[in-house]
Amino acid sequence: MKLKDLLGDLDHKCISGDINTDVNDLIYDSRKVKKGCAFICISGAVTDGHMYASEAVNAGAAAIIAEHPLTLPDDVVQIIVGSCRTALAHMSSVYFKNPAKQLKLIGITGTKGKTSTSYMIKDIIEKAGHHCGLIGTVGAFWKDNKVKTGLTTPESYVIHSLLRQMADDGCEYAVMEVSSQAIMLDRTAGIEFDIAIFMNFSPDHIGKGEHSSLEEYRKCKERLFKQAKIGIFNADDEVCDIFVRNSSCEKNYTFGSLEEADLRMKDIKQWSSKGVLGVSYTMSGMIDADAVLEIPGRFNAYNSMAAVFACHLIGIDTETILNALRHVRIPGRVELVSISDKFSVIIDYAHNEVSTRSVLNTLREYDPAHIICVYGAGGNRSKLRRYDMGEVTGELADFSVLTCDNPRNEEVSAINDDIKVGLAKHNGKYTEIEDRVEAIAYAIRHAKEGDIILLLGKGHEDYMEIKGVKYPYSEREAVIKAYELEKESGKI
Repeated sequence: MKLKDLLGDLDHKCISGDINTDVNDLIYDSRKVKKGCAFICISGAVTDGHMYASEAVNAGAAAIIAEHPLTLPDDVVQIIVGSCRTALAHMSSVYFKNPAKQLKLIGITGTKGKTSTSYMIKDIIEKAGHHCGLIGTVGAFWKDNKVKTGLTTPESYVIHSLLRQMADDGCEYAVMEVSSQAIMLDRTAGIEFDIAIFMNFSPDHIGKGEHSSLEEYRKCKERLFKQAKIGIFNADDEVCDIFVRNSSCEKNYTFGSLEEADLRMKDIKQWSSKGVLGVSYTMSGMIDADAVLEIPGRFNAYNSMAAVFACHLIGIDTETILNALRHVRIPGRVELVSISDKFSVIIDYAHNEVSTRSVLNTLREYDPAHIICVYGAGGNRSKLRRYDMGEVTGELADFSVLTCDNPRNEEVSAINDDIKVGLAKHNGKYTEIEDRVEAIAYAIRHAKEGDIILLLGKGHEDYMEIKGVKYPYSEREAVIKAYELEKESGKI
């Protein structure tokens, strides 16, 4: 494409070279520069792309996009913009032929619940007979495609590339987790969402390299509702009014337990039956119906209400929505693996004190006979996290099976020794089985009626990292394998 066309109506100034030059790609990582590309000088948390402009020119870059003039040969095309991040977002959209405008886009922001809600929406849309893509924490998915992104909300170039692939592959919808960090770094700049959802807000991501204050964190999230047609807000969150007040959406709707909410929820019940843990509630207002989910936790009532509301607004009938909800599963998020009608097996990505305490408190509300936790901790990472994991499981679980979880270059036994320091604070009972499949089999073998086996740490991950090698590993497959081994041996 011509550089002039890529820049379009973006505020810019050409200070050298010919703006009509041809550009064959947009590159923002100097290590990936190729002949004929435009190199955008992104300033990151660690380094500044402007430092590598000369290197990019020597590697064959056709143009340099910068925020201030650089000392480069006179024949080099040099474009000055106010923000290279905004420029990358704008140019990426044009380069990939504006894919966001070909899809109905749903964006979700919030401290918690983005992943679960996005999966629920995608599942409902697909059960209604439409193709839907997803971009989020676990990666990007559409049809049979899976792409690892590494970030909850990837860089703008990656977003538009993924949306283009989704649109070309027949997707009509896309749902995206939109992190505050992504908004702050203009990764979603210029994208108009059909629907934006506010889930909740609590202190998080404050510190060096993230947000300078709680207020800045909140204001970044608010920006999503300045680039959406419809806003959906959790009325039960204490800052909801601020978000609604600062919204620029054409229409704003609320959901929650408050009487004034547009979609109201009451009679939340947490239930269990034959190894299945679930939650149900009654909706009234814009939708009158009873919702039942076979996944646990009051928080999933809120996640599902947001999903219900969004799908209702895009025209999906209530019966389809409710049928899809009943069978929805969120990979690695209090994910049920049905292997017995006597006890429950739950997979969860929780791998620190806060998330582990949250999932254990949630499961305690189901009044289990016992909670058996199977977990380890990551090697070459903070020892404090290990102590904390041990302490919270010692406090809230009945028994721990310490095992392997991405030990990297450390010994599993040494990692587990640190966990035991935390367990000792509450005299937590435990055993150690290094092989994770064997550890899961042990828990299954000893589970009694009414027990919950909680597998912590791996969640949706598809690998186990040991001594620099990532081996294929699926927690769900490990559960099934462990169960089959126990059945074959006659131990259960």
